[in-house]
Amino acid sequence: MSVRHALLALLSEGPKYGLQLRQEFEARTGEVWPLNVGQVYTTLQRLERDGLVDSDGTGEAGPQKGFRITEEGQAELAAWLRTPPDLSSPPRDELVMKVLIALGLPGVDVHEVIQAHRRYLVQLMQEWTRLKEYAADRDLGFALVVDAELFRLDSVIRWLDAAEGRIKRTDLDPPGGETAGLPKLPRKIEVRP
Repeated sequence: MSVRHALLALLSEGPKYGLQLRQEFEARTGEVWPLNVGQVYTTLQRLERDGLVDSDGTGEAGPQKGFRITEEGQAELAAWLRTPPDLSSPPRDELVMKVLIALGLPGVDVHEVIQAHRRYLVQLMQEWTRLKEYAADRDLGFALVVDAELFRLDSVIRWLDAAEGRIKRTDLDPPGGETAGLPKLPRKIEVRP
């Protein structure tokens, strides 16, 4: 998540203090991503250095120093809102790495690794579903975060199911076996407009 751009978005509504920005950030994001006040002020200092925000006075950042967005900041915010994030290369996902590494480790049952993670993910989905039932109708931001998390967890579980099926269908050789001659996948997928 871009804290930099989220702060610009909050400042586009009018001048604000650092602590106010922290509180509004947390409220707008369903209070799911806590933000350290030090991170807020560090980000504000960088935004000011880059000419995207102005502040009251020249003193140190603190609770009494107000910030406002500049025209350059408005342009940066508009560009960020309309530019899709770069998803052309897969993120470094710890669960994917665990499964890939477990495939080649002697004495490790990759199916057991997958099952342990599947159980954990199902428990997480149940907890998020309980939260959705309790509070989602009271807070639109939180409801959207819960929905996104449920969809994300569901996709991870579906990937585990697909990975386990593929592994079961494949006779695995010891490390350095059949996979040694496979071509490398591209790091990024090119998307043509």
